This record gives sequence, structure tokens and C-alpha cells, in this order.
Amino acid sequence: MNFHSLVDKVIKVDRGGPESRTGMLLDAKEDHITLLHPEEGIIYYNSHHIKSLTYNSKNKVELDITVPKHFKYIEAKDFKGILGKLTLQWVKINRGGPETLEGVMDVVTDEFVTIVANEEIVRVSMFHIRNISYGVTVESKKDNEKRTR
Repeated sequence: MNFHSLVDKVIKVDRGGPESRTGMLLDAKEDHITLLHPEEGIIYYNSHHIKSLTYNSKNKVELDITVPKHFKYIEAKDFKGILGKLTLQWVKINRGGPETLEGVMDVVTDEFVTIVANEEIVRVSMFHIRNISYGVTVESKKDNEKRTR
């Protein structure tokens, strides 16, 4: 799917369910998208698992966030590249539902990733990673207004 026309717009990924999120589309590559969510920060979605994207052109949704001018997030040409750059970072995989996993990204191969979670080493099949996020967030407009008073 080609999502480039929706970059910098507020979209909803999937229509509902535990993986559905609304946020600003920051980037769209061939096999993944980068979404900025107001509370959860940057979420990378594997395009193979996206069922739908919704953009309401008439009733545009505004997010309660201020994106700094030089806001940085991890970028790569493909989803595996994103995962590789998250090595040794605290990540959350498959953000909704029973397959949610949080821990430190350890190893990334063509077939799986290894996450260290508490005292367990968990291998997750690359194919089954629907989305992943790490600790980058931005301030809400309300938080920014409180600091400037």
C-alpha cells in the first residue's frame, strides 16, 4: 500500500481492536509506517499487518501534541532496519492484546528478534511482529502551556 499522501496527517490505524491507534503519520516506507501517538510516542507498524488506515478529510482530528522543530526518531529503509536500530533499547512489541511483550531488544535476525524480559529470553518470529515502540514521546500542548506560565 502507498501511504505517502497521508504523511503529516492524523490517521487511525485499523478500525478497532487492541492494535488500533490514532496519531500523526510521520513517515511511510514500503514495508512500515511511523506513527506519532499522543501518549505512547513513536509506534512503527509493519505494513503487512495493517488492515486499514482512516483519514477523515472533512472532520479533521487534531492531536493535543506539539512536535518540536527538530524532533528526532529512528528511521530506516525497512522494518528490519528499524528493529536493528532498536537493539539494546526498551521496546514494546504488539502493543495490544495477549501477545504484548516489553523488554530490551537484544538480537535481530532475518527470522526472529530476541527480547530480554525480566529473567526470560523470548524469541519472537519476525513475521508476527505487528508493531513496535520505544520510549520517545513529545509533550502535549497542555504540558507545554503549564511550563511557560
